[in-house]
Amino acid sequence: MREIVITEFMDEAAIERLKARHETLYDPGLVDRPEDLARAVANVRALIVRNRTQVRGALLDAAEKLSCVGRLGVGLDNIDVDACKARGIAVYPATGANDLSVAEYVVSAAMTLLRGAYSATADVAAGKWPRQTLIGRELAGKTMGLVGLGSIAREVAWRAQAFGMQVAATDPMLLANDPAWQLARNVSLDGLLAISDVISLHVPLTDATSRMIGAAQIAAMKPDAILINAARGGVVDEEALAEALRVGSIGGAALDVFETEPLTAEAGAKFAGLDNLILTPHIAGVTVESNVRVSDLIARTVLAHLEKA
Repeated sequence: MREIVITEFMDEAAIERLKARHETLYDPGLVDRPEDLARAVANVRALIVRNRTQVRGALLDAAEKLSCVGRLGVGLDNIDVDACKARGIAVYPATGANDLSVAEYVVSAAMTLLRGAYSATADVAAGKWPRQTLIGRELAGKTMGLVGLGSIAREVAWRAQAFGMQVAATDPMLLANDPAWQLARNVSLDGLLAISDVISLHVPLTDATSRMIGAAQIAAMKPDAILINAARGGVVDEEALAEALRVGSIGGAALDVFETEPLTAEAGAKFAGLDNLILTPHIAGVTVESNVRVSDLIARTVLAHLEKA
């Protein structure tokens, strides 16, 4: 009898490890076929997902024998953790396994937007030689502002310092004597917005953080500031950000996460024509290396859960 179902992409070596010890269905297209998914999980003990599979409601009702959920990532927005707890279902995120990938994304996005020299290939090849319009800025001497100082933000802080940046952070969840503050100056959100050249968001999506970066917060930033969101969609008011980018009241932005995911053409229309914006499809935490780490961690965790049970 099938014991494990995997609904989104996973590293092949980790899949083979699971298959060697338990009957496993790997079908990364199941996430888009809800009726097939409900049938597939009817008698399984373990479900492995990424961020698109909604582990809640009807899916949990269909998975009567489910005892654990492995999350190929760290955010749990797509999993009803309380409902799982009530049913005795353990939820295992891949904590720490993709920290490096997200940190590198943040720093590389900041560098790309500040420097502004990497989108002129066609012009240079055509002989236009636009040197004056491509004179950008350096990371060194700038201030990196981190909203949230968890494990990923700390990796960003290390890398920002290596480039000669100052680092400021705000995180009401950390005590003032937490060792993490050795990496960053502890400031309020208002203070961070005022002094930062690059602002990177590292918070979950909750009632308190929903659209926490809106028109007023963007107006409080430096007019040439860069905003990066590789945390969760919904933390930024996308309409307000698009308008600020369009009128030039902010220097640039990189968004890897969105209120609507996958981003539809309709939802993405607000960003049309903006050349000071980088959009990526929720991929900051996914590299070849991190996929191996995340997949290996979840495979080992799920196996340990099933075999202990």
